[in-house]
Amino acid sequence: MNKTIVALDFTNEEEALYFLDQFDKPINVKVGMELFYSAGPQIIEKIKEKGHSIFLDLKLHDIPNTVKSAMRNLAKLDVDIVNLHCAGGKEMMKAAIEGLEEGKIGDKRPLCIGVTQLTSTSKEIMNNDLLIEGEVIDAVLHYAKNAKDSGLDGVVCSVLESKRIHEICGDEFLTVTPGIRFSSDSKDDQKRVATPSIAKEEGSSYIVVGRSITKSQDPYNTYYEIEKTMRG
Repeated sequence: MNKTIVALDFTNEEEALYFLDQFDKPINVKVGMELFYSAGPQIIEKIKEKGHSIFLDLKLHDIPNTVKSAMRNLAKLDVDIVNLHCAGGKEMMKAAIEGLEEGKIGDKRPLCIGVTQLTSTSKEIMNNDLLIEGEVIDAVLHYAKNAKDSGLDGVVCSVLESKRIHEICGDEFLTVTPGIRFSSDSKDDQKRVATPSIAKEEGSSYIVVGRSITKSQDPYNTYYEIEKTMRG
């Protein structure tokens, strides 16, 4: 897989497939809640038919048995990466892996990564709204260690935490980092953001890029310029 994942944050199937028609070779894409809930599971099949790799970003968070059953069904969609919220705890994360193993197509299950703290979460939000004391990095590292102990393949985190996670959990443990912006872009609703070059320096395994690519006048070249930065 390439290191750059395009967030298909479109409102419907037609917009997403029209965007992908601009690419003549497979790329990595993220299908999130907005598109999945609008288009349904069939959007996954149509994107896979075009040869693209899919990160299905539904952020499961429920009791262990429910997550296990849900992951069993998601594995049957033959996506490449799925995720859940680390806040659900170790038992839930272990159940997720069991479900993916039961539902996998062939010998390889989808990669499973855990959301640590959303990139829209600041220290103030974490302390005051979520009643989690301390610094964001401390909560993120704790969740990352739990995820690794539970058999997950990596976590979703901000670029700012990627290097520390690799130091604690190892280089093979994936860090998937959203909140990627060019220096000239608006932060929008994100708090902990970074440029592709900083993501490269901080050791992000994969970066998730949305509007900087999808709103670009030349999405194809923008994607491959970012990919060149990540592999440079």
